[in-house]
Amino acid sequence: MKVIPAIDIYGGKCAQLVGGKPGTEKFYGDPVTIAKNWRYLGAEILHVIDLDATFGDADNLKTVWEIKRQTGAKVHFGGGIRDYEKAQTALRMGMDRVILGTLAINDYKNNFIIIRKLEKEFGLNRVIIALDSKQDTIVVKGWQEKTEFKTTELMKELEDRCWGFLYTNVDVEGRMQGINKARIAKVVSSTTKPVIVAGGISTEQDLEDTKEAEAWGAIVGKALYEGKIQFKNEI
Repeated sequence: MKVIPAIDIYGGKCAQLVGGKPGTEKFYGDPVTIAKNWRYLGAEILHVIDLDATFGDADNLKTVWEIKRQTGAKVHFGGGIRDYEKAQTALRMGMDRVILGTLAINDYKNNFIIIRKLEKEFGLNRVIIALDSKQDTIVVKGWQEKTEFKTTELMKELEDRCWGFLYTNVDVEGRMQGINKARIAKVVSSTTKPVIVAGGISTEQDLEDTKEAEAWGAIVGKALYEGKIQFKNEI
């Protein structure tokens, strides 16, 4: 299982939020410098989220490009990608995969007009669909708005339209209180596509449990920055 460092950009800096809520952030420094450090330690993939774009405050694409350029790592990029043009720009800039959350949910309602265009130009291998789940219900727009969709039911509708899924348990995100192993196992077993898990990973045992649930990868944020987990590229 791949272990993937999270680089969330908020206020132009690397930050971690609790439950995705503004006002709970803790800052850790310059995103490019931090990305270079994870790469030096062996990270093959970086999970880069533009929270400023997510909340509609700014756009950090230039910084994300510098992360890609200066590290040479694979970059899974998301945050504020709400239309085809933004996704196209990111992929043309060299992002290895784009993470589509709100856009994917809206596009599902419109018979995948945008994802079909991305598939034609770039292939589905470069599309990750984010399933941000709160009490097993999908939330969108920076986790601020609930939908009517249940996580595993929606996965079945979307799995032919992506490389794989990013599953985030918003209930435990950033709280450093561990994972819900049973829920992760249920989500992973609901699809044949790769699933990357995020939210609540706080200890080495959480990583082992996520691996045991057969996740393809695990996103680790605050636990790495707070020294609770020592980075390794895979387990």
